[in-house]
Amino acid sequence: MLLKEYRICMPLTVDEYHIGQLYMIAKHSEEQSQKGEGVEVLKNEDCYDPVHGKGRYTEKRIYLSSRLPVWSQRLIARLCSYFYVTEKAWNFYPFTITEYSCSFLDKFSLYILSRYENNCGTSYNCLGLSEEDLKEREVDHVDIVFNEVPEKYYKVEEDLTKFKSKTTDRGPLKPGWKENTTPIMCSYKAIKMKFEVWGLQSKVENFAHRAIRDILVLGHRQAFAWIDEWHGMTLEEVRQIEKKFQSRTNEKVSSGIEHSDSQHSGISNNGDDDDEDNDTFEDALEDLDEMSGASGTSR
Repeated sequence: MLLKEYRICMPLTVDEYHIGQLYMIAKHSEEQSQKGEGVEVLKNEDCYDPVHGKGRYTEKRIYLSSRLPVWSQRLIARLCSYFYVTEKAWNFYPFTITEYSCSFLDKFSLYILSRYENNCGTSYNCLGLSEEDLKEREVDHVDIVFNEVPEKYYKVEEDLTKFKSKTTDRGPLKPGWKENTTPIMCSYKAIKMKFEVWGLQSKVENFAHRAIRDILVLGHRQAFAWIDEWHGMTLEEVRQIEKKFQSRTNEKVSSGIEHSDSQHSGISNNGDDDDEDNDTFEDALEDLDEMSGASGTSR
């Protein structure tokens, strides 16, 4: 099991980030959703915990079939009509708990503890990790300005070395910005990942952490780049926008799933593809090797 703690600084206060994060997640989900792909929101409701108090519980399905490597798309097509990851999150802001599981792979799990503080990533153990976890923990300081994002996601208007907020007059951000910017806050995320499949465990865990890091850079970069869209909103206002985005994403995803189900139910297997699929496990290893060495990123 791999344990990493990501620390992502933002030129915001913790209260501002609360609004910006909700807006960013809702908008990003809507942008990334299409027919049969993207984020379907199953639950979004109040919850209560005796330790953390009142919070918000969300349950989502993230459909990813077409975004997987070709070998895994072929394998999934033989097993089911679509592939999704289930996300369950308990938001007791400024502390959250998130769990991920896979629709057909019970050997995979992801567990995330998050806390948000008004500092530049200097807290030693704000997540309350055990001594054993602290020994295993690898701390990764993520820079939303100068760390690269995958080239296909790069947008000039989201380049924080160029972006200047009209609403807050913040930006552009320069080298040393974390030490010289006010306000400043940090998102602390301890991520435990488990993939207990012999021969693939370390490759998949390392690959997944690289993907998670890309998502963290992109998402937090967008939260600030979109600040003029959400700054000044109340929690009630951003919740209303969240509902509108969720309604649109659910409609997009659901319509595609119904179409996929109808197509898959009509597929018959006459054994013609057996030879083609016999090397699936070897394909997996080769594909992961290729991904491990893949480059092609842009600031």
